[in-house]
Amino acid sequence: MGCILLRTPLTYGRVQDSFGHSISYLRVSITDRCNERCNYCMPNELQEWMPRDEVLTYEELTRIMRVAVTLGINRFRITGGEPLTRREVPSFFQMLQNVEGITSLGVSTNGTLLAKEISPGVSMAALLAQTGVNSLNLSLDTLRRERYAAVTGRDFLDSVLRGIDSAQAAGFEQIKLNCVLMRDQSEDDVLPLIAFAGERGLLLRFIELMPVSTTDVLSEERFFPIAEAKRRIEAKWGALIPEPDFKTNGPANYYRIAETGQRIGFIGAMTDFHFCESCNKLRLTCDGKLRPCLGSHLEFDLKEPLRAGATDEELREFFLHVIARKPKEHDFRTTYQPNRKMVAIGG
Repeated sequence: MGCILLRTPLTYGRVQDSFGHSISYLRVSITDRCNERCNYCMPNELQEWMPRDEVLTYEELTRIMRVAVTLGINRFRITGGEPLTRREVPSFFQMLQNVEGITSLGVSTNGTLLAKEISPGVSMAALLAQTGVNSLNLSLDTLRRERYAAVTGRDFLDSVLRGIDSAQAAGFEQIKLNCVLMRDQSEDDVLPLIAFAGERGLLLRFIELMPVSTTDVLSEERFFPIAEAKRRIEAKWGALIPEPDFKTNGPANYYRIAETGQRIGFIGAMTDFHFCESCNKLRLTCDGKLRPCLGSHLEFDLKEPLRAGATDEELREFFLHVIARKPKEHDFRTTYQPNRKMVAIGG
């Protein structure tokens, strides 16, 4: 099997894997560190931080992204850990302004640092918008303060709400709220979160819990399927209207609430058996491992050739090697056993 480089009228080629997936999206983790301790990402605070010299520098990350663009990968999302905790992170986004060919640049964040003042009168959110970030994904599993602290290990809900206000004031093209569904919690969080997102004009997505971080993160007792969330929503507002033609960069399926017109999304890696059919992404961990699939143990060390003096063409060939090994679908429903915590893979 191999990947296919298709020439198009665009400046760069468009690369496909062996199963016909067009690979156009790279999620780039810039740190494994986080200021929260979410129980599905870093349970029980069980995490040893990577030594700083093992983490890719901003210059190395920028070079990798520049090479990726030459393969037709033009959509990027910066993740962590919590990416905004990394030192001098504004300088990284300023560097990315010089990378030609990026058509979409997003950040995944817990939102706690978006309202932080970076310079007089300029918030972190405003600086991101000024340096070319056009979308934000914010984690928000509940609006209940005590529950938020229990899920994240930190009492930061007020900071998150201020961060959302700052993000909206900054004028991003799109702000998405992500809620991970969990049994004995989400039952009474689903409807309030929809109301919250609707009042602010934000796009809300519900995400099924996946077996990441440790083997006991996902259990029958904790699993809350998207089908049940839909039933609760439809009991309140009536049948949801599918929107198959509305897409964002990820695998969410979107619906509208007929009564209000509000759009909501569902990401069901465990129960959606078509979940992988349109996959378009790779992941780069902060220590330089290129992963073709979140739900697979496959990862390839890009840092070693990068630091050994590889040319851009050799790095391109490395990408093609990894893309050729992208699996048809994830292993979450079968043999998958976590070998890294989610915080170390990149959200």
